Amino acid sequence: MLAERAGGPAAAEPVDSAGCMPRAVLVVPCFNEADRLPIGRFAAFAEASREVDFVLVDDGSTDATRERLRDLERIDPDRFAVVECGRNRGKAEAVRAGVLRAFERSPAYVGYWDADLATPLDESSRFVRVLESSPGCEVVFGARVQLLGRSIHRRPLRHYLGRVFATLASQSLGLPIYDTQCGAKLFRATPATRALFSEEFLTRWLFDVELVARMIAAGGEDGRTRAHSAIYELPLETWHDVGASKVHAFDFARAAVDLVRIRWHYGRPAR
Repeated sequence: MLAERAGGPAAAEPVDSAGCMPRAVLVVPCFNEADRLPIGRFAAFAEASREVDFVLVDDGSTDATRERLRDLERIDPDRFAVVECGRNRGKAEAVRAGVLRAFERSPAYVGYWDADLATPLDESSRFVRVLESSPGCEVVFGARVQLLGRSIHRRPLRHYLGRVFATLASQSLGLPIYDTQCGAKLFRATPATRALFSEEFLTRWLFDVELVARMIAAGGEDGRTRAHSAIYELPLETWHDVGASKVHAFDFARAAVDLVRIRWHYGRPAR
């Protein structure tokens, strides 16, 4: 069960059932995930944690992904909803479509989670606790930090390329963000959050960086100061690379170009 709200008993919180508002809705973007989609883990978590619903987005898959997502929906249609994009538009638009659908359930929190569950779903309760204990925090980013006592397993090449990219992203945004690309994030479900997803993203994969750029732009002259206080990076307890990665070395070169596009579209960081 997710953490209780500070100052109130668990009985005062909405419990999940037809017609009730979930405390959190997680969007799960999927593209050709049939072979590594852990349906059993999703179903078990949904049964154990009654305050999290899921929006499963099929981004134009060409394998059996859509059928597997429908299997989850049939298990519990009140907890799992499937969105079909029709054609492949990239993770950015898959997440955006899912988040806009998630807002229709009027949750307290809305976020997105990688389909392979490299970040276990149990970690979501820690994200909720941060938002509930920190009124000024608007979004929690998972951070893959290899600390003693944590179980963070990344392939060495991906780790080092990721650190280079993270440094470039941080400099581009003008914020000391450690890990923009972790696929586990949770937002307060506010009109300001919905506005972040109201327009299509410039890039197919760097929308995480673009979301931060949009937060900064929305804050005007004090945008970076506001974003600095609104974003909380939570070091994950567990994160494991799962199966074959869809990210390759040449993608980092393309990502560098996209960083430049984001920087010039949303404004350069203050010196």
